[in-house]
Amino acid sequence: MSEETRLIHVVGNTPVVWIDSPFAEGGRGFWAKLEGANPGGIKDRPAVHMVRRARERGDLLPGGRIVESTSGTLGLGLALAGIAFGHPVTLVSDPGMEPLMYRLLRAYGAEIETVDAPALIGGWQQARRDRVAQVLAEHPGSWCPDQYNNPDNVAAYAPLAAELWHQLGRIDVLVCSVGTGGHSAGISRALRRHQPDLEVVGVDTIGSTIFGQPARPRLMRGLGSSIHPRNVDHSTFSEVHWVAPDEAVSACRAMASASYASGGWSVGAVGVVAGWLARTRPPGTRITAVFPDGPQRYFDTVYNDDFCRNHNIEVGPPPLGDPDQIDRTDRSEVRRWTRCVDVIAPEAS
Repeated sequence: MSEETRLIHVVGNTPVVWIDSPFAEGGRGFWAKLEGANPGGIKDRPAVHMVRRARERGDLLPGGRIVESTSGTLGLGLALAGIAFGHPVTLVSDPGMEPLMYRLLRAYGAEIETVDAPALIGGWQQARRDRVAQVLAEHPGSWCPDQYNNPDNVAAYAPLAAELWHQLGRIDVLVCSVGTGGHSAGISRALRRHQPDLEVVGVDTIGSTIFGQPARPRLMRGLGSSIHPRNVDHSTFSEVHWVAPDEAVSACRAMASASYASGGWSVGAVGVVAGWLARTRPPGTRITAVFPDGPQRYFDTVYNDDFCRNHNIEVGPPPLGDPDQIDRTDRSEVRRWTRCVDVIAPEAS
């Protein structure tokens, strides 16, 4: 077995688990795809795929440096790909990266650049991308995956869709968090080859611009954006929900104690929405939610009472009521769990 194969064969074939409590009862619930079973989380899949395709095209030459902006999860995948394919890796992040993530990435051999101020337009994400451009110029022959706009990011999720089809068969509703747009677009496109009527529900965070909301400082990492990634396929969503930090944290902790299946910000937000769908859709509706990671990375944020108090996060029972509702994604600013069924790309709003 080659070094490359030995390292990356552990990516994929993640399990699914049934979750009902604490969200629903009476046989209602949803299937969760536990992408935290990958070595670094869901973004191991696009990291490996994007690097492999770049090498095949000659965009990334042997020994060339990989340079990318990340809040953490893609960085873990790129560190894995860098070791497997023999490339040095430089990752650009910001002060919001958790100390655990920073130390893990350093342990895996990645160099970390930390920007010290957000850009006036595009916030921390744009500041990171600006620094990526500088690092690329400093290292001739280096390559950036550009996860926000690279179609290989989307294509990387076809195997995940195939796994879901093999594990569950028909899926009526797919619930995905939305950040770069890769897994929501990639999974839904592949699944719709089997069932064109698949419904896709997007989950964003308050303060994110992806669906036309104004950009605001965001505490939740791993979903949401201050820029407009081209990989987000707005047309694929039948509705979108925004979730606030206290709602996501409460859902994470409730799922951890009730089912042992939990994770970070994205998992909590997705759990809120999938749980509501399980309560409100007709009995027998098969709902599947993608959990992008596990809880370990968030021991000092989501699962830290001091962190929550310092950020005015009220931890309580998970949200079991109904979301607020708005008529259009760009008509009014949302500040708590809110739903909209008229999903319009910001460029068209």
